[in-house]
Amino acid sequence: MLSSFVLDGRFLFVPDFFFFFVSLILCACVVFRSMGSASKMRGPNRWTAQVGSFSLRFIWHFIHFIISACFFVLGLAGAVDSYLISSGLLKKYNDLNLGKLQSLAIVLDSDEARQTSHVIKLLQWLSDVGVKHVCLYDEEGVLKKSKDAILEKLSHIRLFKETDEMLPLDKKNMTLELASPSDGKEAMEKAANLLFTKHLELRNTTEDQGDNIFTEAHMTEALRAVGCSGPEPDLLLVYGPARCHLGFPPWRLQYTEIVHMGPLKSMKRGSLMKAIYRFTLVRQNYGK
Repeated sequence: MLSSFVLDGRFLFVPDFFFFFVSLILCACVVFRSMGSASKMRGPNRWTAQVGSFSLRFIWHFIHFIISACFFVLGLAGAVDSYLISSGLLKKYNDLNLGKLQSLAIVLDSDEARQTSHVIKLLQWLSDVGVKHVCLYDEEGVLKKSKDAILEKLSHIRLFKETDEMLPLDKKNMTLELASPSDGKEAMEKAANLLFTKHLELRNTTEDQGDNIFTEAHMTEALRAVGCSGPEPDLLLVYGPARCHLGFPPWRLQYTEIVHMGPLKSMKRGSLMKAIYRFTLVRQNYGK
């Protein structure tokens, strides 16, 4: 049996008997502490309790050292791996096949979204890789307030609503979409009003007064009609402590692959390229 820890998007697997062993040590600590209290009246018992306490303390620090060393080695290996990828020494990451990655979404915790310089650097990396469409999302709309600062630094990037969806983009051009929870609420309200209006028109113009059933396709069409339906992201990267999409519009996540990338301040170009590369190798099976 294996249990797992998460370290910057990577899983560290540890045998379950290790946790059982640690639990035994903690229980023994309680026992020896009780023995120490009782040994105040007996000298030999006090010596035994002190030896036991020292042994347990040594074992505890040894285990702590082993775990810290494992995390250090994993972090060092990740840093070396990221450096090798970024420097181009690992050839398989040099020419990414982005045919499957037409749209990429990035979800940021609100605190992470305030790190504008890191956001700009991340977008520049994605542009260099050749991603065509990026949707930035945060819970409080912080990124929308930073729109001018982002576009000033990245003049080759255009906002999504200012660009024709059907216009082919070359490798150096990228469209940027800024989203927040308010967009989802506004979109649903507009789409619902549009569907309701169409329903009334159908009732007034047709003799058939049967039940009108609205499907997912009708909702998608309505969202597109009101201008609130961006491309469905193929890959969603989450930066921050949360391991969820933080309210990203769920109707745009039907077949989206979600990857947690860790804190934005410790982002690495190599880790980004590795996440994209792994996505290009994924085979997605769609149900009927």
